[in-house]
Amino acid sequence: MRLRAFELTEPVPELNEPHALAILRPWIDVGNVGTLTLSRLESHLHTVELAKLARPGSYLDFTRYRPTISLREGERKVNVPNTTISYAKQEGGHDFLLLRLLEPHMLAETYVDSVLDILKRFGVKRYWLIGSMYDMIPYTRPLLISGIASNIVLQQELIAAKVRSSSYEGPTTIAFLVSQRAPQFGIETATLIVHLPGYLTLEDDYRGEVRLMEALSYFYGFPISQIDREKAEEQQQQVRRLAEQMIWEDPRLKLVLNQLEDNYDSRLVEGGMEEIQLSPEVEKFLQDLDKRFKQD
Repeated sequence: MRLRAFELTEPVPELNEPHALAILRPWIDVGNVGTLTLSRLESHLHTVELAKLARPGSYLDFTRYRPTISLREGERKVNVPNTTISYAKQEGGHDFLLLRLLEPHMLAETYVDSVLDILKRFGVKRYWLIGSMYDMIPYTRPLLISGIASNIVLQQELIAAKVRSSSYEGPTTIAFLVSQRAPQFGIETATLIVHLPGYLTLEDDYRGEVRLMEALSYFYGFPISQIDREKAEEQQQQVRRLAEQMIWEDPRLKLVLNQLEDNYDSRLVEGGMEEIQLSPEVEKFLQDLDKRFKQD
């Protein structure tokens, strides 16, 4: 069955007022935080494939999202990048849709309309866009998480979950039109974005995944994997040991770290998530820390 750009898996299920959780690559998925989180939820909820783009090449540039080849039982299989959607039914509560969105390169308006058609067709009541971004967060402090909501009630829920209000202005993704337009169809929307240290470009940031799962658990009671907690703690200890070694080699770096922490603390007091300006010394310290971490 086709629904605009999507091919739906037969038989098409009927869902009970589902809540949708969406990630978007490559935007807002640094450190694979959104990907790790959605994979964890897919496993926990036992999701079933619902839909994918019927012709992904109409929307995605395959010179940017490269197809891959895998060997299965001696046969080569080409895996084509695609936007995919899965669902999970829950007893005694609302169901879930999980969306793995890819940033479209062509026919973006049709892509957005098609995602909205999916949300409307299955009666979605709430749409979350979740993920991560880089920020000047000191490794010695808890990760911040920011978000916005489409109505006052949901915004108050974000505040209760210790999600800080976002005041970001600047370049964004065309896919954010889904969040902007969904309320016109009675769908409330919200974002949850974890802020990661911009000087530690980890391929898989487990600390960010745990922080995002903590926020989602406030709303849905999702369990947080003990294995992921241990991986997050191990990454944190690696960074801490390396930074302490660099400070021991050059005690002046302690003043640099203090400046970064002061900027972080002032943001907490002021209650915002505005971009901060760092001195050249701080920026050099962070760049060196990232290089040393990758070498080790």
